[in-house]
Amino acid sequence: MTRGSCLPEGAQSAHLNGCVPLSHQVAGHKYGVDKVGILQHPDGTVLKQLQPPPRGPREMQFYSMVYTEDHCDPCLVNLQAHLPKYYGTWSSPDAPTDLYLKLEDVTRRFQKPCIMDVKIGQKSYDPFASQEKREQQIRKYPLMEDIGFLVLGMRVYKVGSDSFDTYDQHYGRGLVKDTIKEGLSKFFYNGDILRKDAITASILKVQKILQWFEDQSRFNFYASSLLFVYEGVCAPSLVSHTLRDSQIAPEACEQNNNIDQSLSTMYSLHKKSCARSHYQAKQDNGVWSASQQPNGNRGLARLEEDRKEAKSEAGQETVSDVEVKMIDFAHVFPSDVPDQGYIYGLKNLLKVLHQILEE
Repeated sequence: MTRGSCLPEGAQSAHLNGCVPLSHQVAGHKYGVDKVGILQHPDGTVLKQLQPPPRGPREMQFYSMVYTEDHCDPCLVNLQAHLPKYYGTWSSPDAPTDLYLKLEDVTRRFQKPCIMDVKIGQKSYDPFASQEKREQQIRKYPLMEDIGFLVLGMRVYKVGSDSFDTYDQHYGRGLVKDTIKEGLSKFFYNGDILRKDAITASILKVQKILQWFEDQSRFNFYASSLLFVYEGVCAPSLVSHTLRDSQIAPEACEQNNNIDQSLSTMYSLHKKSCARSHYQAKQDNGVWSASQQPNGNRGLARLEEDRKEAKSEAGQETVSDVEVKMIDFAHVFPSDVPDQGYIYGLKNLLKVLHQILEE
């Protein structure tokens, strides 16, 4: 299912200096369909049109703060690893007042990119939303608070037909607690095999994002998403070689997150704390602050080991090459407490990914 078509490419190229609508966008505002949208620049970056105030300026300010040159804030430096690279703003000479955020296209290096957009958190509205907005968002997906995430769209490569199956936001909203595992597993099934290598690599990426969230209490994120990308073209050895089932401790995703402190040394290569910094960026609605809350997840070191073994067995360094990036920051606000809604969503997402991998 798709959300409609865009204007002819030639007309758009003439008007937008060679920029065209992003062809593999799976969710969000689409150029030519909505008032704002995402474009592909000839240099390979993507252009996200700035939303109307206050959302657009807020997102631009967030990217600018995270990617400020020469700052030594460890919390923001560590966050950069989980975001698309930011190259400032862009505008067409034909419309210099229409600003776009110039961002890395994390799908560019993939031949047949399989893409999924998952909104994370228990609330898809921010604390300043009107009552009407809150009720509207709750009606869209009443289970958001319970499940903690929502599949906004998927694009899955099918090797047999050399084509893509596409699922839109209505598919995701139709998933309930009893069907969320099966619904999410479709993203990793290529019509021939279940891509356990991609699931394992995705778990690793999400766990590292979870570690960042558990170590910080400076930001709260609302209506923000994770963008998953993996290579749809299998390494030849994957077809004939079954990956060893990963033995991942299920307690990694328990909501109480009781951590065995003796495991802390295992995570030393994967974890950096967000220590309180002298750097502070002020906004109209508060001052960014940080506090250190050391924590981790069981199974991370084992997942790294499994992933390396899978690569070694398959003889391909790209066999489990996956990107998981945080996107959409129009509703990020300063805070002095951990973002429990986002953490809840990440843990539930990890739990479902573990279930898919194990079963």
